[in-house]
Amino acid sequence: MLNKLNRNIHIYQKALNASWLRNSAISNNIANVNTPGYKRQDVKFDSILKDFINSDSHKLTKTHEKHFPTGSFDSLDPVISTESRTSFRKDDNNVNIDVEMAELAKNTIKFNSLTTQLSNHLSRIKMVISNGGK
Repeated sequence: MLNKLNRNIHIYQKALNASWLRNSAISNNIANVNTPGYKRQDVKFDSILKDFINSDSHKLTKTHEKHFPTGSFDSLDPVISTESRTSFRKDDNNVNIDVEMAELAKNTIKFNSLTTQLSNHLSRIKMVISNGGK
């Protein structure tokens, strides 16, 4: 039970970090919309999270019955990628401001949703602790 609570909090933390990193990448893309040769950056995390949740490779074996089961979250880090194959303009820049603004709005909604979910998760934990599990 405790492991599941801890695991969920770690996943929320990693997802929030990825969303924050994606926001920085999108902001850089917007700031460099007129920079010749600039290639847009993106953050890959959703597929990494899906693979992590669906795999059993992150689970460790307990060596003693009193050990808490733990998981390794080292493989659950976002990856920054650069789209170097495309160009929309003659100056080799591939940033489309409309796409970036839509991605920024989508990422803001995702970040706000994650913070709300984490807050609700922590409130439920607090309620269980204050009620003594009754």
